[in-house]
Amino acid sequence: MDQYISFFSNHALLSAAWVAIIVALIFTTVKMQFSPVKQVSPQDLTFLVNRQEGIVVDIRTEKEFRTSHILSAKHLSTEKVNNNDFGGLEKNKDKPIIVVCTAGITAVKVAEQLAKAGFSQVNLLKGGMNAWLNAGLPLAKK
Repeated sequence: MDQYISFFSNHALLSAAWVAIIVALIFTTVKMQFSPVKQVSPQDLTFLVNRQEGIVVDIRTEKEFRTSHILSAKHLSTEKVNNNDFGGLEKNKDKPIIVVCTAGITAVKVAEQLAKAGFSQVNLLKGGMNAWLNAGLPLAKK
């Protein structure tokens, strides 16, 4: 035990960094557990779409969406997101909504906005389109 105390006192900055990382991990984990937005895998996305009539909402740019997207996905532009204009999705408030971006990072904000707007089952594709492509799942191309 004396060695730990000695280490912490001799390496205060390093010790503080480790404590900060541990606190951040705990905070993130707890926040995810209590968040109304759930992260789903590509396989879970297919189950939600096929078994519960889930709606895939792609928030990437129009050009990226036209190049390739998940089958039956709906495009939601950044402009509509910024204005909280979810009019095209209103009739699906009780169905699972899965928000997709390129890497699963920018979709978090949109998913939280959808949850605040009253959508009851908001999900986020963990890893975004990158995860979908790595899983070897099909894409639609316009």
